[in-house]
Amino acid sequence: MAGSSKKAIYGAIIANTLIAIAKFVASFFTGSSSMLSEGIHSLVDTGNGVLLLFGIKRSKLPPDQKHPFGYGKEIYFWSFVVAILIFALGGGIALYEGIHHILHPKPLENLVWNYAVLGVAIIIEGNALRIAMREFNLSRGNKPIMKAIRESKDTSTVAIVIEDGAAVLGLLIALICVLLGHLTGIQYFDGIGSTLIGILLISVSWFFAMECKGLLVGEGLLQSDLQKIHSILSADDKVLDFNPPLSMYLGPNEVLLNLDINFKDGLTADEIEASIDVIESQITEAIPSINRIYIEAETINQS
Repeated sequence: MAGSSKKAIYGAIIANTLIAIAKFVASFFTGSSSMLSEGIHSLVDTGNGVLLLFGIKRSKLPPDQKHPFGYGKEIYFWSFVVAILIFALGGGIALYEGIHHILHPKPLENLVWNYAVLGVAIIIEGNALRIAMREFNLSRGNKPIMKAIRESKDTSTVAIVIEDGAAVLGLLIALICVLLGHLTGIQYFDGIGSTLIGILLISVSWFFAMECKGLLVGEGLLQSDLQKIHSILSADDKVLDFNPPLSMYLGPNEVLLNLDINFKDGLTADEIEASIDVIESQITEAIPSINRIYIEAETINQS
């Protein structure tokens, strides 16, 4: 990703706040557990957006003595917190509400509230998803959506895309279950809808948590990027050999790269220095996100 997009996050916060209020009002008048679960879902998403903005702000702090490489990974930490909140608050409460209403079903009242709120919510949430996808597509290129999500290092924008996508799907589940309960008179559909929403949120949060975990632990460059570095070093006639590159993401647009290069024998210090400058320039041009390159240079006698 090109960087953490605040535009998509602001859009999601505004949409989720309005939708959460509407859902809780509808839940109060109808007694729908699916609507209550959706209200909690939207409320959690609103809080998550605030946490992501905080994470973006923290990630832009300048390096200091305790954090010489900066605070870029703050966004990964707060994105992981968001994933946990989706799991614990969104998914857990929705699952509890669903099971409770399956065991103790009750008829829904004032269904016009449900239909009106769900319809408006789908429109608002769909627009928020459109904004998030527009920001996400700026650097997605022609990659399939799931592949782009898995390969993206901008967890804040990915979080909004995942949240908004899950929100739209959750709304559709709630609408279908309310409609089925209305048409059939079977009271269990409301609890089933809430349970399905809970399972959806838990699945989404688990997937996102695993993506954040890799970056927190120290995920490196994609194989395609490593191949670019390999090609650059192999094409340099002053390079005799080199060890596999060591890399790590320090933030969405911050990558640390360590290279151990054996230069050909007979090169002067000035020639090695000039060659290193050329290599660094070629690498940063090919992979702009790499902004810290450390090269251990040696020369080997050729036999």
